[in-house]
Amino acid sequence: MTANQTRTADETAILQVLGGVYAAWDAHDADAFVADYTEDASAILPGSYRASREEVRQSMRTGFDSYLKGSTTRNKVLALRFLNDDAAVVVSESTVLFPGDTEAPADRQGLATWVLTRQDGRWLLAAYQNSPAAAPTA
Repeated sequence: MTANQTRTADETAILQVLGGVYAAWDAHDADAFVADYTEDASAILPGSYRASREEVRQSMRTGFDSYLKGSTTRNKVLALRFLNDDAAVVVSESTVLFPGDTEAPADRQGLATWVLTRQDGRWLLAAYQNSPAAAPTA
């Protein structure tokens, strides 16, 4: 396999990890949501920090059972770059839609950074951070 073919295969595998997270959200499946997280993965969202895959799983389970019930996401990858052969960063934009929504207000639109690492030949999510896409207005 050429270096170009390897990079293309890695990009495909990384996008599949993100696709799995998106699909798990839409299915409200907290276990599937973290299936491709490292054990020590971290997630930072406005006002919160989750320091492990288990903390992320518990948080998502709570959300899916309550304030995220029935929600789906709309996602778009903006950039994917490799830091080395076994680490990559993805930047994406996401919108949370609740039942009946066709569009979401600005406060439900976010930008995210995903850090992925290859472990034992498999791409896994090591860190995630998101923030509002638009700065709050006074």
